Amino acid sequence: MTPRELVTYGGRSIAYEVFRADRTTLSITVNPDGVVEVVAPLGIALEDIRARIHRRARWIANQQRYFEQFLPRTPPRRFVSGETHLYLGRQYRLRVVVADEESVKLNGGRFVVHVVGGPVPERVEVLLGQWYAAKASERLTERLEECWKRFSGGCASDVPPLRIRRMRSRWGSMSSSGLLTLNVDLIRAPRECLDYVILHELCHLEHADHGAAFRARLEQVLPDWERRKHRLELTLA
Repeated sequence: MTPRELVTYGGRSIAYEVFRADRTTLSITVNPDGVVEVVAPLGIALEDIRARIHRRARWIANQQRYFEQFLPRTPPRRFVSGETHLYLGRQYRLRVVVADEESVKLNGGRFVVHVVGGPVPERVEVLLGQWYAAKASERLTERLEECWKRFSGGCASDVPPLRIRRMRSRWGSMSSSGLLTLNVDLIRAPRECLDYVILHELCHLEHADHGAAFRARLEQVLPDWERRKHRLELTLA
């Protein structure tokens, strides 16, 4: 990775980070936090990358303005009784209970977390994170299988391999080898938003960038993708 670079467009400073990869095409991504990431071929010169950023500056600025409407972001969770936590798009109030055995249950519209010893927020965070991870593995695998049928025209075989992990600023990614990576935090979003992210990444199996061909393919498999994208950003802001 190179140090963060800057270009100016219409009085707006656009910072971007460059990552090198063994690939033939250059991609530009604007993340929800406004950070611009460029994945570039190994041999391309920084001057050529800067020129590409200049050409896409209007699009980049529009994307950053889009994400800015969701500021301020949800404050960090404190993992104490009374605050709310999301699961599949719904808010559930948290109740922390001191008990002899540790567990997490979704019961009566509440997250009930049993903790041994005392309501230590750090331990509540760990237990709730483990619960989310297990649910993410189950639900995202299920949604990938369903989305693959839509994407492939009904074929239930050859579903791309899936990896679930925490991602700093992306909802998902598709590697050049066909490995789909999804952000575990997606489990907090509505199901229709999960499908949007998955189908978006599946379209990258055919189109590496976000050009016209990519958009046409996404609109073919998910005509209302823009509404779903907006709901995703609004829910997880």
